[in-house]
Amino acid sequence: MKTFHVSRHIPAAPDRVWAVLTNASRLASGPLGITKLAGTIAVGEKLKLWTEATGTRAFALTVKTFEPSQRMVWQGGLPLGLFTGTRTFTLAPKDGGVQFEMTETFSGLMSGLIEKSIPDLGPSFEKFATGLAALSQEK
Repeated sequence: MKTFHVSRHIPAAPDRVWAVLTNASRLASGPLGITKLAGTIAVGEKLKLWTEATGTRAFALTVKTFEPSQRMVWQGGLPLGLFTGTRTFTLAPKDGGVQFEMTETFSGLMSGLIEKSIPDLGPSFEKFATGLAALSQEK
């Protein structure tokens, strides 16, 4: 199993950060490393995600968990649990702002093979957190 994680204190209210996290056009507006995001961000909805890290390859995802201003989970992968990518976004009030956490875990029977082709997502996770903080503080 392979995991990537970022944690960042954002000096903005959780509902402001949540408003950015759940707005597909804002997420794809540039500073987060997402080049395109199609679909509605709501529980049970399907999304297609393109990122700078993966170029023209789109990822088909489903919004599995949607707890406003607290937690959201996106999941995608291969059928029969052969390979699954699970990205979890967590917000917790802290020091007059919010503690933002984003974790992506890859698992499944084929994960050992597929993980070898996954680039280091650390820099893109850092870019996402920095961009989210900037967008959450815009007036």
